[in-house]
Amino acid sequence: MMDCFQLPLYKKSQEIYETLKVISDLFPEDNNHLQTVKHHLLGESMIIQAKICGAEAVKLYDIKMENAAIIRKAARDIMVGGNNLEHFGFSDAKYYHLVRKLVDEFRLLFIDWVGTFNQKHYIVDDWGLFNPPGISPDYIQRDDELNFLDEDDDDY
Repeated sequence: MMDCFQLPLYKKSQEIYETLKVISDLFPEDNNHLQTVKHHLLGESMIIQAKICGAEAVKLYDIKMENAAIIRKAARDIMVGGNNLEHFGFSDAKYYHLVRKLVDEFRLLFIDWVGTFNQKHYIVDDWGLFNPPGISPDYIQRDDELNFLDEDDDDY
């Protein structure tokens, strides 16, 4: 298992965080709206990083997909998070396009990363949300489908 900090996806998320930090540090300290936006955006970028590492730390497909869904939501929140900066009085809102460019690059890496999730390493999600394609919430899993739990590595 690769250290999550070495993943291209994680490295791109760090670029997003650093760019958000530089831009949001320009928000006027006395503007409560912009300070709230700043905390929200930086928080979303930290959630992305935590969930990348969380997904990398487990073997189970449904847990990986749950983390991926949270990452997707946070990235989308960052993508639209700059929409009201000018309205809230941030004169340099034009620089937010840099963040959007990074998030789009992140999205492409994310697609590849999710594609590496092993769909055979699952336990049925009885909520039906994060099952591999073709597995229903009421699917009865056979013991031989759980053989991956006996593998030597401890990443589940």
